[in-house]
Amino acid sequence: MKILLATFWLVPHVGGVWNFMQQIKRRLEALGHEVDIMGNSPDYTKYHIVNRGMELPKNAVLPLLFSKLNGVNAPLVHADNTVRHYEIDRYCMELAAAFFGLDRYDIIHTQDIFSTRAMSRVKPKRTPLIAHIHGSVADEMMTHFRRNPGLGIHEGSLAWKYFRSIEYYGASSTTLTITANNWQKQKLVHEFGVPEYQVTSFQYGLDAGAFWQKVQSGTDFIRPAGKKVIICPARLVFVKGIDVLISALAMLKQSRQDWVCLIVGDGDDRAELESQAASLGLCDDVTFLGERHDVPALLAQSDIFVHSCIQDNQPFSVMEAQFAGVPPLVSSAGGLPEMVEHGRTGLISPVRDAPTLAGQLALLLEHEDYRLLLGRNAKAWGTEHWSLDRMIDRLLAIYAAALAQSG
Repeated sequence: MKILLATFWLVPHVGGVWNFMQQIKRRLEALGHEVDIMGNSPDYTKYHIVNRGMELPKNAVLPLLFSKLNGVNAPLVHADNTVRHYEIDRYCMELAAAFFGLDRYDIIHTQDIFSTRAMSRVKPKRTPLIAHIHGSVADEMMTHFRRNPGLGIHEGSLAWKYFRSIEYYGASSTTLTITANNWQKQKLVHEFGVPEYQVTSFQYGLDAGAFWQKVQSGTDFIRPAGKKVIICPARLVFVKGIDVLISALAMLKQSRQDWVCLIVGDGDDRAELESQAASLGLCDDVTFLGERHDVPALLAQSDIFVHSCIQDNQPFSVMEAQFAGVPPLVSSAGGLPEMVEHGRTGLISPVRDAPTLAGQLALLLEHEDYRLLLGRNAKAWGTEHWSLDRMIDRLLAIYAAALAQSG
């Protein structure tokens, strides 16, 4: 088969969607299939198929778009700057896909609601469109709007309605939509009105060989003597709840100082989070490492993993922590309770509950045997559950059914 993996987001990129696409590409190509990856360039100036060197600069198509989608012909597109930004970029993706040519592909497999909507409008009618939905864009944007009232985007406004509608149209414009867990499936069906028959659910897979190869490649991080290492790999944005972790660490420091914390990643909130850590007297205890390519090796040097997010789906960082045998402390957000069994393979705290998280950290620092037991259980469960072979088998079965359905 010839397969196109497409995303509205940046490729290449340090992040879960890019890693997911690379895993699928490597495994499918090992099975004899041809796989291309299309997405936004890292500087947002073009759409490209990264493995073929094909690209279309946005500046080449924007004059055409604005001549057709001007304020007279498309007033709703221009009525709100946020809507205008996303819609124009989506139209750029449609034109780029048409320019690259979609006739060559047997399957188009998108990774978000924007690329799904775009491909559904320009693909050949006979070509099946499979979508993986890795999270709720609408939820994340609504959280952003609530947190920033100065933007003037409120419930009932055009931008608010836009993100709800694009979530629906993206997830329902497919031959089949895949979610990684039941939480995301139920959300699409009951909150956004996507027909239940159009959504299926199965877990992600993790390439164990590639993971352990990265562990063996090592890291320049050196464990401080006499300290346990707490690690949190995440984008530094509000929904990841890093501020909750920092607050919990400040509480933890009042009772014990036998730890350090590594925050791995970057994002818009980095300066604010560094300021929070400094104001709480954590400069010597918390290190912001920025974006790294050695997270598996860092996990191998760590004792406790934390993911204190406000909302999330099925993050690869938790899967990797489980593979590494590092006990995960996660929030109850989104699909996380489907990944961790409280008290057996990790610990779960309520969303934005820093005191409970601080207590859990203290518990694992105090009780070595319990921490190691949770780590062993997490590794055994994760190694079995996050089988990449199992995920690829299910994906190929879906491809085959979609092709048979298309005739």
